[in-house]
Amino acid sequence: MLEFIIKLHPEISIKSKSVRKRQTMLLERNLRTILKQLDEQVEVLNNFDHLTVRSQQATASLRSQMIERLSCIPGIVSFSQMQTRQFTDLHDIFLQVAAVYEAQLPGKTFCVRVRRQGSHSFSSLEAERYIGGGLNQRVGSARVQLKKPELTIKLEIKQDQFLLVSESFAGMGGFPLPSQSDVLSLISGGYDSAVASYLMIRKGLRTHYLFFNLGGAAHETGVREMAFYLWQKYSLSHRVKFVSVDFAPVVTEILERVESGLMGVVLKRMMMRAASQVAADLGIKALVTGESIGQVASQTIANLAVIDRVTDTLILRPLIYQDKQEIINLAKQIGAEELSRTMPEYCGVISKSPTVNAVLSEVEATEAAFDSAILQQVVREAKILDIRTVEYQAEQQARTVAVEEVLPADAVVLDIRAPDETEAKPLQLHSHQVQQIPFFRLASQFPQLDQSKQYYCYCERGVMSRLQALLLQEMGYQNVAVYRP
Repeated sequence: MLEFIIKLHPEISIKSKSVRKRQTMLLERNLRTILKQLDEQVEVLNNFDHLTVRSQQATASLRSQMIERLSCIPGIVSFSQMQTRQFTDLHDIFLQVAAVYEAQLPGKTFCVRVRRQGSHSFSSLEAERYIGGGLNQRVGSARVQLKKPELTIKLEIKQDQFLLVSESFAGMGGFPLPSQSDVLSLISGGYDSAVASYLMIRKGLRTHYLFFNLGGAAHETGVREMAFYLWQKYSLSHRVKFVSVDFAPVVTEILERVESGLMGVVLKRMMMRAASQVAADLGIKALVTGESIGQVASQTIANLAVIDRVTDTLILRPLIYQDKQEIINLAKQIGAEELSRTMPEYCGVISKSPTVNAVLSEVEATEAAFDSAILQQVVREAKILDIRTVEYQAEQQARTVAVEEVLPADAVVLDIRAPDETEAKPLQLHSHQVQQIPFFRLASQFPQLDQSKQYYCYCERGVMSRLQALLLQEMGYQNVAVYRP
């Protein structure tokens, strides 16, 4: 039999009796929902100050799967595997305990706690003293300490059997889902939004995902993969939604009508407007972003203040004080680092000199020229999916895009950078034709090009060119690749 003792996160333990009861009931329900996928007959017992999970199956495979699942369920600070053993007398119990714990004791303080039921020749206190004293004699560098020891050895003795902790594991902590309200997390697939979403899940918030698509089908495929991973790993007990909004028309409007220095702030304000409407339609009262002070130009205090003024919806920023390396380290810890590292960073607008001190009145005056009908339309056309239907097949779906350093003689290079970039640093190729089409117009203008030719997209870092080439392939054009000199 497999048996685990589940320890609640300390913040749950200090709540009032009624709140604590509700939290433990939520955790009990979540454990059943998730673990029944591994074993239909699993038992979950609520003992108020801890929970017990039991399975009559004792295979190594099931044990490994249960440990993996239990370590990723919000509300569990730690859990321990228990072993049921037979014994003949108190000395026999001591020998079995010593066999498990002797190697863990050198240099540590410890105590033994015993709960006993049934008729025995010893009391619980006598058992604690006998086992603890024997271990102290065996391990000279160990020391008994009854208050706040480094290691507590817990035993439950029932008739001719006793329960012994054989191994302990760390949980993710936090509060069980959904002990708080729902939130809508703006996810891009990068480190920041992935970690921010995880932290909200850990706080007991049912986290839905909102993706503003700036890079076509290929970009969305990667972000869906990240959202699916976070849900399956950390919030499998509850259904959540994945919402995708095609924001390319909004970006085009910004690039054509907004002053370069204000583009980043205006884009974020448009995203918050759209996110607030999506959240309201879903009955969600808060948004989550991965913004961190000073990380990029739009994330200065002045700019964030201007961005926040665009909506009354609460905006949560769990990473606001975190350094980038701290965020990356946490992404590694939760298993999202590899996905984030391979996710292209797609910047919707590129300002030559982005403002770090936006003035609200100036931003509002600039936005007056924006066609608000475009924003309303993209929100109306948003795709809302059940996260369970998101296909986890990004590698199979993504088409391979050829990347060339040396171009064929008849190749045409499409410089897809923003006009400011091409003006500041023109691409000059004496042996090949270069045609300038900004990335935000490429999808609409490419069909008008001579389709008998082979085209190679170019941008400074190779990120936008790859995404745009993928998008064109999704549209059915195979005469496109990427140029990376």
